[in-house]
Amino acid sequence: MKYMLYAGLAAVASLSTLSIAAEPLAAIVATKADKTLLTDIEYTGKQLVAVGKHGTIITSSNAKNWQQASVPTQVLLTAVAFSGSQLGWACGHDATIIHTNDGGANWQLQQVNTQLDKPCLDILFTSELHGFAVGAYGMFYETSDGGKHWQKRFLDSLLFADDRDYLNDLKESDPQGYEAETASILPHFNRIVTTKDKLMLVGEMGLLAHSTDNGKTWQRDEEIYRGSFFAYASDEQGQEIVAGLRGNIFSRQVGEQWQPISNNKTATINSIIASGDNQWLLLANSGVIFHYKNNQLTIEQLADGKAILDAVIFENQLVMASENGIKVKGMAP
Repeated sequence: MKYMLYAGLAAVASLSTLSIAAEPLAAIVATKADKTLLTDIEYTGKQLVAVGKHGTIITSSNAKNWQQASVPTQVLLTAVAFSGSQLGWACGHDATIIHTNDGGANWQLQQVNTQLDKPCLDILFTSELHGFAVGAYGMFYETSDGGKHWQKRFLDSLLFADDRDYLNDLKESDPQGYEAETASILPHFNRIVTTKDKLMLVGEMGLLAHSTDNGKTWQRDEEIYRGSFFAYASDEQGQEIVAGLRGNIFSRQVGEQWQPISNNKTATINSIIASGDNQWLLLANSGVIFHYKNNQLTIEQLADGKAILDAVIFENQLVMASENGIKVKGMAP
């Protein structure tokens, strides 16, 4: 959701990743923090929390009045996740991971690596202790203690067979070369999602992968598309939908094969949310919202044409994190 998009939208915001500082700088308090680039938004059950440019995090209990949080970094934040209403994590450039234990008002640094020069692109917690952070070039971190310690993992099971053979040979003949290759040989991991019976990981080069043992092992799914996926969602009935670059969308029912959804609008899709029984909203660049219901796709075009990165449904309103801040629109009955 993400690597190419954020590189384009936030060239200025990402300049802070070029400097190597001993201590990250705290986010600057802005008068219009809700009007800056926002990349992700969550509803904790008590309030809305959105993250974005220059370490900006804002919270609201009504989607009208927004308060800026105290944040110990100025990097572009790309994703936020909560376990319950109080415990939350956000991640972003420089492999930065931060944590809150008060619902998003105050954040503490858990991890940063300014020399890595790779963004974390998504973060997920399956409990208050167990979480994952994924990102560019196969970045994959896991924690079992709420983020006090993050362990880096290399998911070699997601390599193509030729790449795996190449790395096995290199590991024996050139250990330094092996380390360099493992830093970039995997595709970007753009999204990690939990479903009722598995974890799903989607990304660059058509990556679809799943885990049925809470992330211990991963298997690559059959390729259905060679471009990038940025979004995935499923429902309790087992219907799945995946989407990404240039408006490419696929869906499948339980036990069936993935089927492409006809779409003549080439806006890249960044996120998918459920909006009722068998209905999905696919949030895209250029102010496009795709509505998918009963195997039918319709298109809604917002007037400002700005990219929509994510959204939540709150009190019968669609609250969106977008290229130019928070947007709110009523939901159709």
